[in-house]
Amino acid sequence: MAKALKLSSNGTAEAPKVWFGPGRRGVLDAAASRVLEIVVSLAILILGAPLWLLLVILVRRDGGPAFFSQTRLGKGGRPFRFVKFRTMVNGNDHSAHRTYVVRLINGNDARYRARNGDLVAKIAGDRRITRLGRMLRKVGLDEVPQMLHVLAGDMSLVGPRPPIPYEVEAYQDWHWARLRGRPGVTGLWQVSGRSRVGFDDQVLLDVYYLANRSFWMDLRIILKTVPVMLTGKGGF
Repeated sequence: MAKALKLSSNGTAEAPKVWFGPGRRGVLDAAASRVLEIVVSLAILILGAPLWLLLVILVRRDGGPAFFSQTRLGKGGRPFRFVKFRTMVNGNDHSAHRTYVVRLINGNDARYRARNGDLVAKIAGDRRITRLGRMLRKVGLDEVPQMLHVLAGDMSLVGPRPPIPYEVEAYQDWHWARLRGRPGVTGLWQVSGRSRVGFDDQVLLDVYYLANRSFWMDLRIILKTVPVMLTGKGGF
């Protein structure tokens, strides 16, 4: 999958030129993926129920509610209320994240050096994150409540991550293509490096997925997500 960014005649950046595939999907293939995500989501919620209950107790003891919710944008930019386990101190200021996101999307290399020396598209060492929250983020357990969004149809198990409205305000025109489908809990760029993947590359992988998605692609991404979670690779 090759890409090339060039300038138009007026000096503005154009979208990367890349072949995303036919973008067509059969009804039976889409139905099979929907059955797969319902089965997997129910299995995670039911089989892991004792652990989720324990996490609710531990996060509440960490000072604040067990869950964090905010407005995110789904398919076509439709807003919905997004819920996850709280991983930050209660009532923190989001202005630092907003500034960081705008710089990242605008290509100002808003990446941070992690403890292992890697440059990551994440605020490494963010003091707003609790000690328990850092562990939950590393292995992706903070995302478990989103299985309810999958069952409700607001999200897919596989797809682009749902953006915050102020992120979309900073999008270039071609970035909007990642909102063509339902957002997902995991996705192609999450199994390709997670926070080590830059923003434009995240969008390219998201759009490539949306144009080429299939039951077998979804299954492969789900299976690849398991070792990524177990090792915590790329998570911050």
